[in-house]
Amino acid sequence: MASYRPVISVLRCLDVLAAVNRLSGRASLAEIHRQVGLDKATILRMLETLAHAGFVVRDDDTRLYHAAGKTLQLSAGYRAHSAIGAAVSPRLGDFRRRIGWPSDVAIRDGDAMIVVETSREAGPMFVNRGPGYRAPLLATSLGRAYTAFCGPAERAKILETVATDPAPWNDISRDRAGAEAAFAQIRAAGYATMDGSYMAQEYENRISSVGVPIRDGETIFACINVLYLRTALSAEDAAISLTAPLQEIAAALSADLARQSAA
Repeated sequence: MASYRPVISVLRCLDVLAAVNRLSGRASLAEIHRQVGLDKATILRMLETLAHAGFVVRDDDTRLYHAAGKTLQLSAGYRAHSAIGAAVSPRLGDFRRRIGWPSDVAIRDGDAMIVVETSREAGPMFVNRGPGYRAPLLATSLGRAYTAFCGPAERAKILETVATDPAPWNDISRDRAGAEAAFAQIRAAGYATMDGSYMAQEYENRISSVGVPIRDGETIFACINVLYLRTALSAEDAAISLTAPLQEIAAALSADLARQSAA
């Protein structure tokens, strides 16, 4: 394909749509502004455009915006996650019963990790993130584990891609030496943790996670995490008690996925 400069207004509109989807149930104009960094007048025009196209609806009582059913059409052709989700599903339920905390399995999808399977359950303690949820690469233990353990060329591309995003968890991408040191530390420890600013924004500092890659040599099939309540476990206790079980199930899932790939 020929290479053209991106249409900035389209990119901004897609950012707004992504924010509405990500902020499900709390997508006010002010919160969308905080997420995407555009001025409110621009965001409002984008929202009205998306509403006109049928992708967003506004609740007049709460003044919140919601993704409309038409957004499902945008993913109708996407199938890459289905096979991996089906392959990992049988082990996740048993894993949750064994350790007492829920897990997500996710694969890289451009600048994010897309959840392909989860053992989360709806309830007051955990935000329900179903398959298809896209988590920022440098914000979550899933994405940080992936970025740390992928090859240097892919990691450099990831850092280049997210460096233009002003979200606070992407600050490290603008300090390449610092980023490489941080990811080397993750590789040495064998696990990644959630970024503090993302924890505050998405979980009000109540929930954190530990994540590891599901890999076979240099091939990373996916990543898996465990989410836990910070009132129940400190970061140090979580690392001590959860990393070994995570690595154990990651090895089992890697073998499952390697067999699936060879079939």
